[in-house]
Amino acid sequence: MIGIALCGLLSALIVGTGWHLPLLVAPMGASAVLLFAVPASPLAQPWSIIGGNTLSALVGVLVAMAVPNPVLAAGIAVALAILVMSLTRSLHPPGGAAALTAVFGGPTVAAWGLLFPLIPVALNSCILVALGILFHRLAKRKYPHQGAAPAANTHGTADQPASIRVGFQNEDIDAALSSLNESFDIDRDDLGRVLREIELQTVIRVHSHLTCADIMSRDVITVKPDETRERARSLLFKHNVRLLPVTDDAGRLLGTVGLRELTGPGSNIAGAISPAKTVSSTAPAYSLLPTLTDGRTHAVIVTDDAGKVIGLISQTDLLSAMGRLAFTREQAPRPASSRTAKV
Repeated sequence: MIGIALCGLLSALIVGTGWHLPLLVAPMGASAVLLFAVPASPLAQPWSIIGGNTLSALVGVLVAMAVPNPVLAAGIAVALAILVMSLTRSLHPPGGAAALTAVFGGPTVAAWGLLFPLIPVALNSCILVALGILFHRLAKRKYPHQGAAPAANTHGTADQPASIRVGFQNEDIDAALSSLNESFDIDRDDLGRVLREIELQTVIRVHSHLTCADIMSRDVITVKPDETRERARSLLFKHNVRLLPVTDDAGRLLGTVGLRELTGPGSNIAGAISPAKTVSSTAPAYSLLPTLTDGRTHAVIVTDDAGKVIGLISQTDLLSAMGRLAFTREQAPRPASSRTAKV
C-alpha cells in the first residue's frame, strides 16, 4: 500500500506534475506483487523490474510506431518484449503489460511519446525498487536476493567440501529439470540449497530422540580470560583437545581459544578469544551436522539459558553417536514379515 502510493507520488513530484496527480503506470501493480510478496524470485530482482519494464515499454513504443494494426502490434510487442527480456536476463512478467500499455496508448503514453519508457516507466520502476529494498531491510529480509554461495573447501585443496561429496550433485539437478521439461521460478543453486536442507531436516526428524545432552562431554576444561597463553597451550596438549571455552567468574561463556588464536602476540588470552558456536542441551544432536562438517568448526559449546557452559560436543562425539546408531540399526532384528522364508 505504502510502496505503490509513494511510487506514484514521488514520480509526480520529481517530474513536477504535483502531489495531487500521481504519475503511475498500471504494470507497477504487478511488479509490486512480485517485489513485496515473492522477493526471492529471479523475476522480482532489481534488474528484472527496472530493465524488464523499461525495455518492454521501449519495444511497445517502437512496435506501435511501425505496425498500424493495434491487434497485430499487441502480439508482436509482447512477443518481442519476452525475447528482449530473455536476452538481457531481465525477464519480468509485468514487462508484457508495459509493452501492451505502450501499444494501446492513452493520455500518459501520448504525453511522453518516445520518452514513455523512461518517464514514467523507468522512473516508477526505480522508485518502486528503492522502496522495496527499504521495506525488506526494515522487515529484516534479504533483498536483493542473494543466491546460495557455492560450498568452499576451507583447506585449499581440489577436493569438494565434505558436506556435498555424498548425495546429489548440481548435474543431477540439471538432469532432473531437463527431464521434467518445465520452467520453475527458482534458481538452480537455490533449489539445491532447499533440497539439502530437506535432507538435513529429515535426518533431524528421524533421530530427534537423540539430543545434545545425550552425547555431550560434561567435564569441560575451561579457562579464564586472564589465563596465560602458555597455560592455555599446555591444557590443549595435555587433554588432546582443539579448543578451550573461555568463561567469566560466573561460568558464563565468553568465547573460545585454540592453537591458531594462541599463536599471536600477548601474554594472556584476553586478546585471542574467538566467538563460540553454541547450542542448547535439548537441541537434536543431528542439527550440529552442518556446523561440525563445515571444515572450520571442531567443537560446539553447550550452554544453559544463563549462558553458562554445561558441556561440549566435538566432531568425535557426533561421529561416535552416529556410528553407534548405525550399528544398533544393523543389529536390530527385522520384522518377521521382512524375513526370507526357508523351504
